[in-house]
Amino acid sequence: MTRLGGPLLSVENLHVYYGGIHAVQGISFAIERGEIVTLIGANGAGKSSTLRCLSGLVPAADGSRVVFDGRDITNEAAHTIVSQGICQSPEGRRIFGEMSVEENLFLGAYTHRRMDGAHLEHVYELFPRLKERRTQSGGTLSGGEQQMLAIGRALMARPRLLLLDEPSLGLAPILVKEIFAIIRAINTEDDVTILLVEQNANMALAAAHRGYVLETGRITLTDTGEALLANEGVRHAYLG
Repeated sequence: MTRLGGPLLSVENLHVYYGGIHAVQGISFAIERGEIVTLIGANGAGKSSTLRCLSGLVPAADGSRVVFDGRDITNEAAHTIVSQGICQSPEGRRIFGEMSVEENLFLGAYTHRRMDGAHLEHVYELFPRLKERRTQSGGTLSGGEQQMLAIGRALMARPRLLLLDEPSLGLAPILVKEIFAIIRAINTEDDVTILLVEQNANMALAAAHRGYVLETGRITLTDTGEALLANEGVRHAYLG
């Protein structure tokens, strides 16, 4: 794993509020280049809020600091964050149902001045079903295909850090395995660093180099993915 010039992402004392709700309460963590890091925790723990803040979709409170590849990006505009190399595949997929598969993918590349045909073909290599359905409306795809489209659209921005929010949500077990195999390939073959939020803690920790456990907006435990899988407290709380 390459580690040059410090972590790719450093988050210090991150606070996120929704009105009077203190969703993220001063968390700090780092992600090294080439890692898969996962955030696990119950619903409402602050996982998705963390990703949304890193993407520029919700503001960080005063005193928070987010540094990406040596540049302070705290509260920069979302499109600027994407152009820096951070892109999110959101919870619920959020594809454009009336647009074709290929039009959805083109939108993912909007920060690049010219469409890279070779990169589009690479996304199709990762997701052959998207190529088969490239002229089909996104809304007519199955749930698994829509998830592939959401990840593929994020990859069209050519991210250095890919944020994945609940990529297995609502999918059959066989599709969950397929999605996680693709996530590993994106990390190892495309050299994309990944921050993963996932309710399926077993799959997330098995794929991750390291993990952080969030409880009510705070990090309560961190370790390697393997160690967290073996941790009795984590097993009891999150692994069933």
